[in-house]
Amino acid sequence: MDLQIQRTIQNLEKNNMAGYFVENTEELVLLLKTLIPQGSSVGCGDSLTLEQTGVFGFLRAGNYVFYDKHKSGLTSEEKRSIYLQNFAADTFITGTNAISEDGKLFNIDGNGSRVAPMLYGPNQVIVVVGINKLTKTVEDAIQRTRQIAAPLDALRLKKNTPCTKLHRCVDCKHEERICNDFVLITRQRVAGRIKVIIVNHNFGY
Repeated sequence: MDLQIQRTIQNLEKNNMAGYFVENTEELVLLLKTLIPQGSSVGCGDSLTLEQTGVFGFLRAGNYVFYDKHKSGLTSEEKRSIYLQNFAADTFITGTNAISEDGKLFNIDGNGSRVAPMLYGPNQVIVVVGINKLTKTVEDAIQRTRQIAAPLDALRLKKNTPCTKLHRCVDCKHEERICNDFVLITRQRVAGRIKVIIVNHNFGY
C-alpha cells in the first residue's frame, strides 16, 4: 500500500468513514462476505466498477435479497420501484467517481438514484473503488469526474451529448445530459456507515 492510499484511508476514518484496502477482486469478495450478512437485503448503484470486479455476479449468486436494477426487460416503473427499495436496503453498494486524499467522496449523477441512498436510508453503504479514482484534492476529483469520467460514461450509455464528440465537458444543457447532481460527501454522522474499499487495480472511468 503506497502513501497516498494510506493517507486516504486515514482521512476517511477521520471523517467517520471506514477505509479498507485489498489487492485484487478475490480479496474484495472475501471482504464483502464478512461485511454483508447472509440473507440481508442489498441495493446497488449503476457502476462499471461493480461489473468489472464481479460484484454483481457475487450478489446474484449469493444468499442475499438483491434489488437488481440491471435485470433485462425492466420497465421504467419497475426500475423506479427498485430505486425506492434501495433506501430501505440493509446494504447499498456502489462505486464512486473520485476520492480525494483528504477522505472525501465526489460523485456526479444523472437522476440521483445512485447518490441519494449514499446520503440517506441504508444502514450500510459500501463503496468499491479502483486506485485510478484516487485524487490529490477535491478540485482534482471534480476535474477528473467532469472531464474524464463523465464523457466516457456518456459515450458508454450512447448519449448524444456534446461531450461524446468533444471528449470533454462543456457544461451543456442537452436533454440527454447525465451530469445533473454534483455531490461531495465530506463526513458521515454515523461512524462507519460508509465503508470504502480500495482495490489495487484500475476499474471504471
